[in-house]
This record gives sequence, C-alpha cells and structure tokens, in this order.
Amino acid sequence: MKGKFISVEGVDGSGKSTQVALLGEYLHGKNYDVVITQEPGGTAIGNQIREVILNPDNRKMTDMTEVLLYVAARMQHIHEVIAPAISEGKIVLCSRFIDSTFAYQGYGAGVKLDFLQKLNDMTVGNLKPDLTIVYDLDPTKGLDRVAERSESAAVSLGIDRMESKDELFHQRVRAGFLKMAQEEPERIMLVDASGSVENVFEKTKSVIDRFLLRHNREGELL
Repeated sequence: MKGKFISVEGVDGSGKSTQVALLGEYLHGKNYDVVITQEPGGTAIGNQIREVILNPDNRKMTDMTEVLLYVAARMQHIHEVIAPAISEGKIVLCSRFIDSTFAYQGYGAGVKLDFLQKLNDMTVGNLKPDLTIVYDLDPTKGLDRVAERSESAAVSLGIDRMESKDELFHQRVRAGFLKMAQEEPERIMLVDASGSVENVFEKTKSVIDRFLLRHNREGELL
C-alpha cells in the first residue's frame, strides 16, 4: 500500500504547528501510521539549514540564496524522510512544502514563478502532496499572534527572519496561497484560521475525514 502525503500551509501565525500536532493525534487515533515533519528541517542537515535561513542576523541573505537553501533542505528531507515513509505506506504530515516556496519566495519576494517551477521540476519532480491544507488568516492578525507568542514565552522565542518581514510582504504571501488554492481546488483546501484552536480543528477534521473517506473508497488507505 502506498502512503499519502499531506502538507499544511499558511501565513506566519496562522496556527499550523498547533493544528499539525492535533491532526497527528487524530490520525494516530484512527490507527494510521503517521510521520510528522516540517520544512525547512526534518533532518539533521535540514535543521542546520533552517537555522541559517531563519536567523534574524542573516539580513543580507539574497532572495536567490534563500530559495536555494530551502530547496537543498527539501531535497535532503525527501530523500531521508518523505519518500521512504510514503513507500512504507505511512501518512506523511508535513508543515510547509513546495507551496510555501511559491508563496514566500515567489509571490512574497518576487522571484520569478517560472524559475521556481523549473527548479521544482528538477529537484522535487513528480512528488506533490495528495492534500494541502492552507490555514487562511489576515497577516495582520497572524503577526500579532507571533508577537504575543514571543512575549508570553517563558524563554523568549524571538521573531525569526521570515516573520520579521514587513506586513506588505506577508499580504503578498497570503494572496499567493489564495491564488494557488483557486488554481488547484482538488488538492488545496482553505480553512479559516481566525477562530479558536478548537473551532479551527473541527474544520480541519472535516477536511481530513472527506480525504480519508475518498481514498478508503478507492482502496488506497485501509
């Protein structure tokens, strides 16, 4: 049995990490073998690259350097974690994947989309999530959540290099996610992330239950 690949996306502060953890528990409760991972990261090499990308001291990093670092981390991630888990019949639940590259480096930073597509074709190839959940939120509210989280943490988490970009950048990122959802409505599902954690998770479960039902009917997940 081939596994399934689910990615979770959204602007900073949209609650992805919380929802991924809840979703992992929910799928485990349904007796699915789940691998929870994230980008950039997921591997020892990827985590080192993550530190470089998100370090707020690296303000001189060019957009192209950023793109190539993300892609390098992703290739290692696919090789070590994602592809093996899918081949073993597991459900891979990943916080961020290729759609973040198009949203952040493409729509947000202005790197040409056709270049990103060619780069993606050369590195990721045919691998694409079977389902992508985008937690949609006004970036103003998302950035407020990020600031509150940083201030309320027992040990200050700080604001990373991507989170510290201006609000217009994050508005462009959101617009990018919305455009991609319009272009691929069968794969990308929007979930309103403006409510409580519990409210958002109820909507998430509805999306996941429909996904599981469809693939169980087709005999792909049993």
